[in-house]
Amino acid sequence: MKKTLLGECLAEFVGTYIFLFIGFGSVEALVAGGSNITWGELTLTWGLAVTLGVFIAGGVSGGHLNPAVTLALAVWNGFERRKVIPFIVSQLIGGFAAAASVYFLCRSGILAFEQAGGIVRSADSGWGSAGIFSTFPQSGLTLFQAGMVEMAMTAVLMLVILAVTDSRNGAAPKLGLAAISIGLTVMLLGTSFGAMTGFAMNPARDFGPRLFLMLAGWGSSVVGPHYYGLIVPIFGPIIGAIVGGGIYHKLIVPYYPSAVNASEKEESREQIAS
Repeated sequence: MKKTLLGECLAEFVGTYIFLFIGFGSVEALVAGGSNITWGELTLTWGLAVTLGVFIAGGVSGGHLNPAVTLALAVWNGFERRKVIPFIVSQLIGGFAAAASVYFLCRSGILAFEQAGGIVRSADSGWGSAGIFSTFPQSGLTLFQAGMVEMAMTAVLMLVILAVTDSRNGAAPKLGLAAISIGLTVMLLGTSFGAMTGFAMNPARDFGPRLFLMLAGWGSSVVGPHYYGLIVPIFGPIIGAIVGGGIYHKLIVPYYPSAVNASEKEESREQIAS
């Protein structure tokens, strides 16, 4: 059992690392690398990166790659509680390692970007380069509004994850298309609402890298305005994933044909017994 759990945690680490390594690389190319990448291309890159991460880890661990997903599956899908903390720790380490790797590879470009823009890492201006690895709110957005955006996006993402991976759903895609559907959902949500909060939708995508930034010269400034980084990209996705799971299980699952037939058979047996 220990070897199995270790393998699952390694898969979660590698899957999370890969999708964030690609994602951070695309943001660095946009912000500091002089690339002409558009917002649509950026969100597509993130979506495809998530798909790759799920393909890599899915056969071993289920490809959660997200503490919010892991917690929601524990609440609604019977995911083993003993695995929750090991999975989350593996995902956070994957995020930390991905940020460290991209920083190491792109350090000279990031330093040049900071020098050209007069960015001081320990000050508020440091958010300009810290945003390569972590998320910050759009100007004028309150903490509550940002939290609601992250919650809503993650609820939709979780709803899709459950729907496309449920064997009871006759409309669920087959032959690995579930992972593509999840990636496309990330892309669509990022395109629609992502500019408001950076579409974290995943505490590991934000908190692990933010920890790295704290150690890499940005210090406590990287927490963001009003402790944003310790609140919105952590609790927004967690609450959203649990809400999305509840919507799926309470409003969709009971009306699948298999569930309806089972309910009718149970009612029939009760009537005969009475």
